Amino acid sequence: MAVRHHLIRVGPGAVWDVLADGHRYAEWVVGTSESHPVRGQWPRTGSAIRYEVRLGPVRLDNETVVRSCEEGTRLELEAKAGALGTARIAIELRPWGEHCLVIVDEHPLRGAGGRLHNVGFEALIQLRHRAMLARLARLCEAEAGQSTRRALGQVTMGSEADGAGHA
Repeated sequence: MAVRHHLIRVGPGAVWDVLADGHRYAEWVVGTSESHPVRGQWPRTGSAIRYEVRLGPVRLDNETVVRSCEEGTRLELEAKAGALGTARIAIELRPWGEHCLVIVDEHPLRGAGGRLHNVGFEALIQLRHRAMLARLARLCEAEAGQSTRRALGQVTMGSEADGAGHA
């Protein structure tokens, strides 16, 4: 079971706003190239998004279903990855002063991922989570910075405002 945490320097509400937008899943989840809601109203329980994974010329369509949602604090997902099987991914948001502590807990449920799960596989999940949480933090913190500048009447120009330079 891979558990990782990351302190994001915005409040939990700002992080939840990103998590609650099914169209933005691919912006912070490592390995996805695009996403869109396909069933229900994301992130309500039972809703789903479809996302694409590109491995060179190969494109795989996968689906993630919300299994449990406590608005603003917890999101439990089941990611379906074809032949690799499924994984449970729980994302918890905790207030930490004026910031947000994000805790991600993932483990395989079914399929090859569950059968092949070992220490090496766990290490790969940890690396993926590190990258995923860093992306989520950059996204949330950049948006909060832009909102603050707009509230103060400042104008942003160039690559920072349009998001260029972010992976």
